[in-house]
Amino acid sequence: MPPIYRVDGDSVVTSPDAAGPWDRRMQHGSAPASLVTWAAERIPTPAPMDIARVTIDLMRPVPVAPLTIVTDVLREGRKIQLCEIKLLADGLQVVGATVLKIRRQALSLPADVKALPVTLPMPEDSLVEDGHAATSPFVRSVSMRAARGRFGQAGAGAIWFRVDHPLIEGQAISQAMRAVVAADFSNGTASTLDFRAWTYINADLTVNFSRQPIGDWILLDGDSWIGPDGAGLAMSRLADRQGYFGRAVQSLVIEKR
Repeated sequence: MPPIYRVDGDSVVTSPDAAGPWDRRMQHGSAPASLVTWAAERIPTPAPMDIARVTIDLMRPVPVAPLTIVTDVLREGRKIQLCEIKLLADGLQVVGATVLKIRRQALSLPADVKALPVTLPMPEDSLVEDGHAATSPFVRSVSMRAARGRFGQAGAGAIWFRVDHPLIEGQAISQAMRAVVAADFSNGTASTLDFRAWTYINADLTVNFSRQPIGDWILLDGDSWIGPDGAGLAMSRLADRQGYFGRAVQSLVIEKR
C-alpha cells in the first residue's frame, strides 16, 4: 500500500487510500489530521517543544485531491508556540488547525504524581477487529484490537489502534501523528447510534496531550453523548501501554440515512 500523501514543498498529492467511509471522493478525517500534525511539527521552535494540543476544524469535506499546505506562527515564545495550519483544495480552505506546543523540560515530580495505568487488556490480549477495511480505504492503513465492546457497535468501547502504513512519503510517523490518527476514530469507538441507520460525521477534532505517547499502539477509551437536535459529542481518553496521556473530543453532525 503506497503512502497516503506525497508532499513537495507546500503541495500535496493525495492517494485514493485516504478515502473515508461516508464518500469515496472524500478523505477520512484521520488523514488530514495526520497531515496538519506533521506540518506543525516541521515548524522550527526556539527551544525543544512537544505538541500539547491539536485542534482541527473541518471547514468542508476534504476531497481526495491535490492539497496546498499554508502555515503560520501565531505566537512565538520561550515556553510555548502556537501555530496555524491550513489545507486548501483548489484554492479553497477545507481544513483549519491550530497546534499548541510547550517547551520540553525534565521535572522532578512528587512521588504520588503518576500516570493513570491502563487496566484494560493490552492489544495482544484484545479481540482483532478485521471487518472494517471494506467500509473505508483508509482503514486498511490501521490495525484495531477491541479491549472492550466492538468498533462501530452501539455502546462505549475501548479500542487499540496502530498505524501500519506510511502516511507521508519518505517521512517517519511521529508519536503525535499516531495519536491524532487514532483520535479521529472516536465516533466509531463510542458509537451510540447504528451506523446502518445514522451518520455521525465529526465536524472537528481536538486532542490534548499531557505527554507524548510511547510505542505503536494507541488506546481510545471512549464514550459519546447524543443530543436531540442534530449534534453530539464523541470523547475518548487516550492511552499507551504505559498509561493514559491525553483526551480527544469530536463535535458530531447527526443525521438519519
